[in-house]
Amino acid sequence: MDFGFIVLILLGIGALVVFFFVASAISLWIQALISGARVGLFAIVFMRFRKVPPKMVVNSKIMAVKAGLDISTNELESHFLAGGQVVRVVQSLIAADKANIDLTFNRAAAIDLAGRDVLEAVQMSVNPKVIETPLIAAMAKDGIQLKAMSRVTVRANIDRLVGGAGEETVLARVGEGIVTTIGSADSHKNVLENPDTISKRVLEKGLDAGTAFEILSIDIADVDVGKNIGAELETDRAEADKKIAQAKAEERRAMAFAAEQEMKARVQEMRAKVVEAEAEIPLAMAEAFRDGNLGIMDYYKMQNIMSDTKMRTKISDDDPQPG
Repeated sequence: MDFGFIVLILLGIGALVVFFFVASAISLWIQALISGARVGLFAIVFMRFRKVPPKMVVNSKIMAVKAGLDISTNELESHFLAGGQVVRVVQSLIAADKANIDLTFNRAAAIDLAGRDVLEAVQMSVNPKVIETPLIAAMAKDGIQLKAMSRVTVRANIDRLVGGAGEETVLARVGEGIVTTIGSADSHKNVLENPDTISKRVLEKGLDAGTAFEILSIDIADVDVGKNIGAELETDRAEADKKIAQAKAEERRAMAFAAEQEMKARVQEMRAKVVEAEAEIPLAMAEAFRDGNLGIMDYYKMQNIMSDTKMRTKISDDDPQPG
């Protein structure tokens, strides 16, 4: 194949690519021109080299112009290159303008780059959001547990969206306020009679400080009576005291048993000594006979005395006890 023919084919392909490239840019330029948005043709062409989608920028520019907002093409490109959501920012600016909320492009771009949904924030400024807390359990001073659920109406604070705490912080603070309020009540009946005291005390604490929201109201949706925690604690304490007393009694019984066994051992030892001593009596008597210290009559008198003693003991054991 001729080299010149190959070059001609390549030039033709290049021309087609340039035509479609330029044709697309011209189409967007005409669309912007008809809509009253001033976007230069070369600006649209060079957007592709900067890896910026021209269609998105042009449509966002047209949307802003139709809403009466003056946003430059460079601002839209810069926000896209910074990683922001251009369409979302423009929509939020339009919504803020219609709601008479003071919101500039730089602030909206900063909120968007901070990771927050700026359009949702503007919508929450116009239409406050209701956040429902989970079921919160707390105990009054009389020992009765109460379970409360509240609904918190919040409005987004545009000025504190950057760096402000989110919904989790608001819920945590409201939960803490409910627990503190119920815990400070002398009786659970007071809370049941006036549940609005919870919301009043919680609102007085300024829980929205440092958050991205402004708390408009806190409404107690439901209050239920839970367990008698005080009675359960007293029961547990009594059971613990009972176990301690039983342990001490068992210890005393073991000590008494040990003392009894020791006494029995001593008695057995003494009896053994007595038996041992009694075994030496005949030897002593025989020695006394040999030495002449004991006569035959003395021996018989001792035997008579022992017989009389055994007889009296038997008679006393056989006699019935009086009464």
